[in-house]
Amino acid sequence: MLYIHIPFCDSKCHYCAFNSYTFLHELKEEYMASALKQLKHDIEKYDIKKNSLDSVFVGGGTPSTVDSSLYKELFLIINSYIKPNAEITFEANPNSATFEWLKGIKNLGANRVSFGVQSFDDKKLKFLGRAHDSKEALLAIENAKKAGFEKISIDIIYSTLFDTEEFLNKEFETIKNLPIEHLSLYSLTLEENTKFSNTPNVVNERDEAYSHIIKKAKDIGFFQYEVSNFAKEGESSKSKHNLGYWQYKPYLGIGAGAVGCIKNIRTYPHKDVKKYINEPLFKECEELKTDDIKNEKILLSLRYEGGFDISLLDKKEREKAELLKKENKIIIKNSVVFNKNYFLADEIALFILS
Repeated sequence: MLYIHIPFCDSKCHYCAFNSYTFLHELKEEYMASALKQLKHDIEKYDIKKNSLDSVFVGGGTPSTVDSSLYKELFLIINSYIKPNAEITFEANPNSATFEWLKGIKNLGANRVSFGVQSFDDKKLKFLGRAHDSKEALLAIENAKKAGFEKISIDIIYSTLFDTEEFLNKEFETIKNLPIEHLSLYSLTLEENTKFSNTPNVVNERDEAYSHIIKKAKDIGFFQYEVSNFAKEGESSKSKHNLGYWQYKPYLGIGAGAVGCIKNIRTYPHKDVKKYINEPLFKECEELKTDDIKNEKILLSLRYEGGFDISLLDKKEREKAELLKKENKIIIKNSVVFNKNYFLADEIALFILS
């Protein structure tokens, strides 16, 4: 797996704590050149084989703020290392993902696009600090289809003060008629150093809201396969890249603040864009211990449909798992532990491992 981070944004949303910047746009060409330098270095350093990458994800920030031509040199390299059926995703915002940009990334090899829509209600979009309106969101999805994308995903945020059942029902009525096959539903969370961090009253946290969106998604043909992700029926609609994280697959991280994890070593490049441009090969390294890996595998496995093999647990932990099974919290089938409620993944993992 390969993740490429693009830190540039047109605007900073009120909830966003990602490593992104609304200035520094004059550094785009230098940044992409440094990302290319890191990519070439890391492919050699970690002995990445030809035809071995099954997913590439270009995220941010906002990848659609960078002209498609600036990705060309990266993809001249990448295309030699991906498998024939690799999933290649670009994140995009509706206001900057023009038809020309979408055609440009499609010509580079992208076969999946993920739009940060967040809502189809203009008042809610303004409240969230989004730079687009509902018409732009609908047009971007339409343009992606025209550009030849069959795999289109959108993000929606819920748990705001707007999100009554009636309001969410209206959102899903719009989603139902869209030519998309994947849906990510994220509960609004308050992160430090964001505009919303000092206004806790903007969040409307209700457990029943989570149950409601799962039901509404299912009603329009989207089935949950991970805590926040839903896909149309069939394996091909699921995000290979998302699943790779939950399955603890190794991945390269290219770009400012793009974490990587190869051979039990987690790597952290500079987060600061200027530092990254000057030192694209710099990494802080963290060696993951056996217990760390085990705990992370269990936690991640409980957040998606795949589950984990019970052989990962010691005797005491197995006893706790059996107790959860009796309480109908988890399923154990053919020596695999499955979570029945992804919303409780952290609590279940903590109970088993503590």
